[in-house]
Amino acid sequence: MNATLLLNATFEPMKVIPWQRAITLLFLGKAELVEQYDDIVRSVNDALPMPSVVRLRRYARQERRVTFSRLNVYRRDGFACQYCGAQPSVSALTLDHVTPRSRGGATSWTNVVACCSSCNAKKADRTPDEARMTLARKPERPHSMPLVSAAEHKHPRWGDYLG
Repeated sequence: MNATLLLNATFEPMKVIPWQRAITLLFLGKAELVEQYDDIVRSVNDALPMPSVVRLRRYARQERRVTFSRLNVYRRDGFACQYCGAQPSVSALTLDHVTPRSRGGATSWTNVVACCSSCNAKKADRTPDEARMTLARKPERPHSMPLVSAAEHKHPRWGDYLG
């Protein structure tokens, strides 16, 4: 249904949570409502506005280490193919091992890039040099990454908080 943007006490975006979790945080007094959707959530005894943006009342320390995942590789690479620059839908993106796994290439930040399916098929089981393809940039481990990407969630009410 509707997702909710969770802000830290300092108004920094933390992550996107289900609206049900946001209601729980509000009910427990751990968060306050900042923005709301037009919908109403009804229970037997209450009617509450559907939360769009909530802010934690107390500051929560965040782990800044970026874990390796498919989505985080896509985020690092701007949801674009690192060979041709195309920006297909997320479902059409794939991961490509720069040094193929069959040649000892690891599944790591420094060897995996976002790639469209046509470039991935063209490169196949070769290195970029062998396939005569160039990378837009060398893959590196990100030091930090926005926890919420504006490319992922384009709710108009979140614009002021995603910067």
